[in-house]
Amino acid sequence: MGLLIEGVWHDQWYDTAKSRGEFVRESAQFRNWVTADGAAGPTGEAGFRAEPGRYHLYVSLACPWAHRTLIFRKLKGLEDSISLSIVHPDMLENGWEFRPDEPFHQDTVNDARYMHQIYTADTPDYTGRVTIPLLWDKQQQRIVSNESADIIRMFNSAFDDVGATPLDFYPEALRDEINAVNEGIYHNVNNGVYRAGFATAQDKYEQAFQEVFSTLDWLEERLSGQRYLVGNRLTEADWRLFTTLVRFDAVYYSHFKCNRHQLRDFPNLQGYLKDLYQVPGVSETVNLDQIKRHYYRSQRTINPTQIVPVGPKVELADGHDRARLGPDFPEACSTQAG
Repeated sequence: MGLLIEGVWHDQWYDTAKSRGEFVRESAQFRNWVTADGAAGPTGEAGFRAEPGRYHLYVSLACPWAHRTLIFRKLKGLEDSISLSIVHPDMLENGWEFRPDEPFHQDTVNDARYMHQIYTADTPDYTGRVTIPLLWDKQQQRIVSNESADIIRMFNSAFDDVGATPLDFYPEALRDEINAVNEGIYHNVNNGVYRAGFATAQDKYEQAFQEVFSTLDWLEERLSGQRYLVGNRLTEADWRLFTTLVRFDAVYYSHFKCNRHQLRDFPNLQGYLKDLYQVPGVSETVNLDQIKRHYYRSQRTINPTQIVPVGPKVELADGHDRARLGPDFPEACSTQAG
């Protein structure tokens, strides 16, 4: 774990002392948008037109934020249009890294050894955390975005005129509700587990812990009468929640001390997790071995022995009863749904 300071790499854990023991996540600094015609998006500069083969996505199979983009790349049929590099799950003194001797973990575009080299290729004096996912423009040789929430919306719509599958996970009629649901889930669940796990003060940990489980309780109730989170159709809100839920029992319950209950103790949430996991293609984006290896080996401040637990056994491919509550994929997220 580390960061760049004026373009120089430093192996440095989060400084929670200045926030009285609370983990505070830094905001993404690259916020350009790929658009259908290359016009500027909600933030950043113009000049990033949606074209097959132009963009490259950097991810980790372990990272929940990167996982979102992998799911959208898969479901939107963009695998042939957007190339991919997967970093090694061990994020140690040099941060996210590639392994030249492992074809699965190589940078096939910039031939970088470390992810921080991609950042300095764009901005030589960059200061900040080196995060993934990251979307790279091979034509301009620069970073488009390192904000997962923006990247999934680009994948959702920007490439629809150049071959993407016509599925809409951010329908206009539901955007206000999706945004509201996303906001609570992000602070209390997606980032909430990190606020619990990275806290260095008892009160900050307990506050985050309570917020995680009060929101899981709310979600359990919400999903008792509807198959999906918003509009009873699959939206980005479901996929943003999924990537945290699929890691919960294997990592967050023990490693981040979010141990009031396992997810399997929430019948509706567990069924919902299985339902999403079984959407065709999604299970191919889930690698629990890399997920566990990354958290338990890389975060030595939390787990200094670096021992990776053998369990728990996570069963996601067996039956659930969610179909009684709403439509199946792909009807549940087609551009005509809702």
